[in-house]
Amino acid sequence: MTRAREQQICLDSTPYYHCICRCVRRAYLGGEDRVTGASFEHRKQWIVDKFTQLAQVFSVEVCAYAVMSNHYHLVLRVNQKQAERWSYREINTRWKQLFAGHNVVEQYLNDPQAKDEDHPKSIEKLEDWRKRLFDISWFMRCLNEHIARQANKEEQCKGRFWEGRFKSQALLDEAAVLACMAYVDLNPVRAQIADTPEDSDFTSVQLHMQALKAAKSEENLQPSTVLPFTGYKAHGEPSPGLPFNLYEYLELVDWTGRCMRADKRGAIPDTVLPIMARLNIHQQDWLSIVKNFNRHFISAAGPNKHLQQHASQTGRRWCATHSQLQLCDT
Repeated sequence: MTRAREQQICLDSTPYYHCICRCVRRAYLGGEDRVTGASFEHRKQWIVDKFTQLAQVFSVEVCAYAVMSNHYHLVLRVNQKQAERWSYREINTRWKQLFAGHNVVEQYLNDPQAKDEDHPKSIEKLEDWRKRLFDISWFMRCLNEHIARQANKEEQCKGRFWEGRFKSQALLDEAAVLACMAYVDLNPVRAQIADTPEDSDFTSVQLHMQALKAAKSEENLQPSTVLPFTGYKAHGEPSPGLPFNLYEYLELVDWTGRCMRADKRGAIPDTVLPIMARLNIHQQDWLSIVKNFNRHFISAAGPNKHLQQHASQTGRRWCATHSQLQLCDT
């Protein structure tokens, strides 16, 4: 039975989520229709452009992505603390970039003598907008509705473009985030439509490699449109960006991609070992999990201890998985 979205997304468990959305039947998100010969490759850029715009409005950050011919993957991080610091004026400005404002709110914000206690309806409306601006469901709604309208207009038709509501997986620890990001970035390689990560069009790993190649200083080593790799702070607290080293991640993705392809050889280089050891990742299970991430995990991914905690926080008896493989030690 399908669960309500609020029972699948729990920010007390994790801010990281893997979202997947597929086109209905033979609808094309990108690629070429072999029957008609029509090319829909330009639609992949629609997806990238739209979620990039939305990430600048919402307090939802893009960690990794891959846009395929009939579906796309996003690894998202919800930055709730950032949204809670926004002023009412900033909330109103952000909301109006996507939706119509409200006269009551405008009157309240334009009155320099206004007091919060005298405008309960305005405050209630603004607080509702604040919650929506760090809500993954609203982020995905804005993305999918926009793309569906564009595609239907282009094809001069009506009806559903997406198969159904998006699928989400909670990523409960750093190892799960790392494995999911690698799985997403290697989708074109796994599907044998690209030989290497740098040739994988419309993926975050290609974006990172292009930024490195074009960088002229330390300040622009990473693209601004996705969450940067910032590693750990000296005192051990996670940094504002992704808690991994960029170069280690790229090496890990490259090694994993070579090992997943049956026609290519691969051996674990010494440079990959530190990140595997630091996160207590089982090397013997890593390739199987990354290769078939969605088959191993259903609603959430992580060690058993974190899966049990997430189940309790989302009102479940347990979080089911399809595999006994362990991503990391508990």
